[in-house]
Amino acid sequence: MDKYDILKKYFGYTGFRKGQEFLVDSILAGRDVLGIMPTGAGKSLCYQVPALLLPGVTVVVSPLISLMKDQVQALNQAGVHAAYINSSLSEGQIAKALSFAANGRYKIIYVAPERLETPGFLSFAEKAELSLLTVDEAHCISQWGQDFRPSYLKIVQFIKRLAKRPVVGAFTATATGRVKEDIACVLGLVSPQVLVTGFDRENLYFGVEYPAKKDTYVMDYVLGHSGESGIIYCATRKNVEAVHAMLSVSGINATKYHAGLDNETRRQNQEDFMYDKCPVMVATNAFGMGIDKSNIRYVIHYNMPQGMENYYQEAGRAGRDGVASECILLYSAQDAVLLRYMMENKEPNVEFTAEEALAVAERDMERLRAMEGYCKTKNCLREYILDYFGEYGSGRCGNCSNCKKEFEETDVTEAAVKVVECVRQMRGRYGLRVVAGTLSGENTAKLKEYRVSEYPAFASLKEWPQGELRELIGQMLLEGYLDQTKDKYALLGETKKARGLFLGECRLIFKRCKKDSAGDGRKGAAVDKRSRSDILNSRGLTLFDLLRQLRMEIAREESVPPYIIFSDKTLLELCVRLPFNGEEMQKVAGIGENKYARYGERFLGAINDFTGGKREKLYFGDEGEALPAALRGHHGGKPVGKTWYNML
Repeated sequence: MDKYDILKKYFGYTGFRKGQEFLVDSILAGRDVLGIMPTGAGKSLCYQVPALLLPGVTVVVSPLISLMKDQVQALNQAGVHAAYINSSLSEGQIAKALSFAANGRYKIIYVAPERLETPGFLSFAEKAELSLLTVDEAHCISQWGQDFRPSYLKIVQFIKRLAKRPVVGAFTATATGRVKEDIACVLGLVSPQVLVTGFDRENLYFGVEYPAKKDTYVMDYVLGHSGESGIIYCATRKNVEAVHAMLSVSGINATKYHAGLDNETRRQNQEDFMYDKCPVMVATNAFGMGIDKSNIRYVIHYNMPQGMENYYQEAGRAGRDGVASECILLYSAQDAVLLRYMMENKEPNVEFTAEEALAVAERDMERLRAMEGYCKTKNCLREYILDYFGEYGSGRCGNCSNCKKEFEETDVTEAAVKVVECVRQMRGRYGLRVVAGTLSGENTAKLKEYRVSEYPAFASLKEWPQGELRELIGQMLLEGYLDQTKDKYALLGETKKARGLFLGECRLIFKRCKKDSAGDGRKGAAVDKRSRSDILNSRGLTLFDLLRQLRMEIAREESVPPYIIFSDKTLLELCVRLPFNGEEMQKVAGIGENKYARYGERFLGAINDFTGGKREKLYFGDEGEALPAALRGHHGGKPVGKTWYNML
């Protein structure tokens, strides 16, 4: 079999997505690779397809037990023999799995990084033929990544101990330029083939909202998305408990996840969410890394996350099947205060040296300021995200809360000059709040103690509301007229660019949201809500629900999550294509030979019963259109975003 046979037989696709084939071919040619692809772009196929073609065993290093379990379960459902090795297994089970792998029964073994040093695994690695070593969530190896794990450094030592070095592949969804370079350097990748497919997720709507009452917003949103699967992230355990209690009292089938719960409760709650027994999960960021649930339709952040990498990874758990989904962040100024307090008071990691701890602390503060910038910007949110990761978008995506609002633009260059003058007079001694308070002429005890009234700039912008002054300073930081120190104090200073304001070489435009367009953001989000209703007509929606019920029935029989049977996107395509036989059904993306053999007849029976065996059109659009645009992907859909090859 070749790579296309593998892709169709086991995974049900007739073609690769953007970038996948390049990485597959590189691995098969014996080249190390570094793949940076957004969540839902199909990173796993890039090493799973070669693993089934290479002669030996593929070892996948993965950070979380839940991730390994999901991946192995999905592979076995597709007809691929795979196993995982971690602390959830007994030593006897581990020995048996390694024996099977050494004898060729398992082609893919998932393993935690800590396991690489154990005598049993080292003995297996020395005897077995390791063709490929894959490092998943590779950003964990970088001190500049959002989830640096010293245990990942064990991978480097493991590779050095092998008599024959395998091909090494590294994959991650979020990596800045610095992290990308760090991954390649620390892992010791040899002349790697590097692919960055672009960070844009077109199917995701991004929104930042400023509700007066977050609880009311969350309640209204969840009720408005009844029956859909979603995650609500909170910064603290206390908030998780409060939001979960609020939803549960109102009859919403929600569960919760945080580090304060015992292991068995966390496991059961996660399973209830994955199996759609509880479609809503309220959690801290302890939940979700590596979660492969494809039908999450929304992710709400009740509090601002610690950084853009964290946010994009957590928000990216929505819409992994490519169907339109929403990512909403509820912002309040108190969020930043809380996060700074948590960062300053968190217990030091005993695995870090003093130098590492200092570097991580500075990096965290730098990322927090970028996250605040996202919450405060009036420009396109998607553009802000792409710019952070080193990409450039169109400037206006049309599918975020800022693009859906109308703003009034005001030239505030004179005010900006006064801000710079104040910062100059203070000689970099103070942060944003003190500068804003000085400009507005505040008379608080703190400012009196600092004797700010003695500065000539005191009260020079007293006509500006305090909130708008802070927004103005925030915009000047974003546009490079001011900068901040990288420590926890974030002291303000001017940049060379500020000189242009004084010379009249540049103007600063301040955006104020028009009152009649502000709303609560959900009107804009509703444009992309429930995309299946934009694809399927009323008959099609009825069939979709019937197929979803059948999927749930089979999932309960086999004790697997429903999305592992078929994704929502596959069910949508079944409603559009209306297959009446096996040949037609296997043209649907996501239905390979093994899945058709296991489930095909039952789904064909449901479709035949519903239609009476008569062809009918259950979707909107032209009759001649083979597939609505929202469902294109592995069928030769138009590539989106920019792809970089070998740019390290």
